[in-house]
Amino acid sequence: MRRFAVTTALALAMATVPAPPAPAARTGPPASEPLPRTGSRPPGPATRTGSRPPEAVTRRGQGPSGADARTGARTGAGTGARARARAPEAGSGDGDGAVGWSRAARGGGLVAGARFGHQELRWKRCPAPASVQGAGGRPGPLPDGTPWECATMRVPLDHARPGGPRMRLALVRAQARPGRGERRIGSLVFNFGGPGDSGVVTLPSIARDIYLKLHRRYDLVSLDPRGVGRSDGVRCLDSREFDAWRGLDGTPDDRAEESALGAGFRAFTAACVRNARDTLPYVGTVNAARDLDLLRQALGEERLHYFGISYGTRLGGVYAHLFPHRVGRMVLDGAVDPTEDVARTALHQAKGFQRALDGFLRDCAGRRDCPARGVKRGRERIARLLHRLDAEPLPTSGGRRLTQTHALYGIAAALYSHRFWPYLRTALHTAIEGRDGELLLRFSDALYGRGADGHYTTLQSANTAVSCADFSDRYTAAGVRSRLLEFRSASPVFGELMAWSLLQCTGWPVAGAAPASDVSAPGAPPILVVGTTGDPATPYEGAARMAERLGSGVELIHRGEGHGAYGAGSACVDAAVNRFLMDGTVPADRTTCS
Repeated sequence: MRRFAVTTALALAMATVPAPPAPAARTGPPASEPLPRTGSRPPGPATRTGSRPPEAVTRRGQGPSGADARTGARTGAGTGARARARAPEAGSGDGDGAVGWSRAARGGGLVAGARFGHQELRWKRCPAPASVQGAGGRPGPLPDGTPWECATMRVPLDHARPGGPRMRLALVRAQARPGRGERRIGSLVFNFGGPGDSGVVTLPSIARDIYLKLHRRYDLVSLDPRGVGRSDGVRCLDSREFDAWRGLDGTPDDRAEESALGAGFRAFTAACVRNARDTLPYVGTVNAARDLDLLRQALGEERLHYFGISYGTRLGGVYAHLFPHRVGRMVLDGAVDPTEDVARTALHQAKGFQRALDGFLRDCAGRRDCPARGVKRGRERIARLLHRLDAEPLPTSGGRRLTQTHALYGIAAALYSHRFWPYLRTALHTAIEGRDGELLLRFSDALYGRGADGHYTTLQSANTAVSCADFSDRYTAAGVRSRLLEFRSASPVFGELMAWSLLQCTGWPVAGAAPASDVSAPGAPPILVVGTTGDPATPYEGAARMAERLGSGVELIHRGEGHGAYGAGSACVDAAVNRFLMDGTVPADRTTCS
């Protein structure tokens, strides 16, 4: 969300970084574990290391005894109709989804569905990623030999004018391989967040570590949403210009620095207009949701089975609002708060990242390689580091320089998963000692979609374009200054950076759609909404609001750290989500996992 929109690209990029030393902790398990080469969902690598017993599933008001809680999760027992309902049967549909679309699309949807929804998708061997998507070669097959196939799908640029200009969306899939006695359920479509993440690159990169069980009964499908990667990706600046733009001071100390930051945002906007003028009005989430329904039809599915992560939860919620009777088995993990405007989102993210940093510092205190002991001491040392970088950026082994703003984004990026914490300890230690800023800079690069070769994906450009198309709020420098005290109180480390990022859409040529997202979905089947208590980017309180606003949302709470829960180490979460997707078993509302 906003400029703290870390995606799976972070984990994939960091997989190339050598693992830091792993000195023994004074207490507890070893201080460090190697970062897997295959990445993860937005929180970071999800490859499990070692063995862990399954965590107990508990509901509020119950003790930790697993038997009753697990029985409740299987049967859907619990209070309220939401908990007792079942997910739709595979392949079921009631036939009125197209009518719902016609109303939501204000007259254009039914025609677009007839024209684009039944097109033949021509699947073929996937090419290597384009530079706008990310680095790497052709995706290799899954362990059972299933190849990855790619295709393109035509969609209208403007869904209200289906006879007008078209876009082509890049798709990827791996077909299901049911075991003996199993049957294929259908297609499971993934969105990994951002907005701006390339699903065509991300899904093949991580499926072997996270989604093999689902692959047995689902075709695994993803796409580059409109404006992303190979789907007419928005690309505002070239790589040299991006490096220079990122060199702006994101926490200005005086009016001259404020003026420079404002000019930088205006220059970024002007570049987006020059390079993507015709696309910018149509990259918002509502249009992306309508694309999902065309994809559902092109895949031959009666209902959309969907797995959305981070921003992908907003996309899923908007889809459910537009097409409630076409919702299949839908999981929203790392859910955004659909009720918040841009400023409240940024403020709560500042609190979330500060909470995550304090959690890291508490854990760090028991490690021999910790650069600070305790939360208070850690905050003080980080503040001194940032102050020093503001005056004099730190050289890096790669020949570039680590600025204060780079360091802030680098620290934030490393907080997306507790599996990055060993790297963050090393990065802070070397930077505080004044030796090298390379590792923090590498984290910051991954956050912006900068590869080791210096080329940028469309991540940041698309993130800005989608966010500014979605949200109508616009802010001034004076307005930001009036909020600084509130943001500093929320986070002494990240508050100012988050406050000044509110200028991102100021002067954007497209009027945003609304202050917040409408995700009400009357008539939709149960939708599983997953929130993690230590999530820095989408604070877990938003999951409850998402479930409530959907109307049919069922909340699954993960007591843990990191952005997103499935595949991040909780056997309890994984089992609950798998039962929902594979068997249609809805857990009791507010089932809690650790």
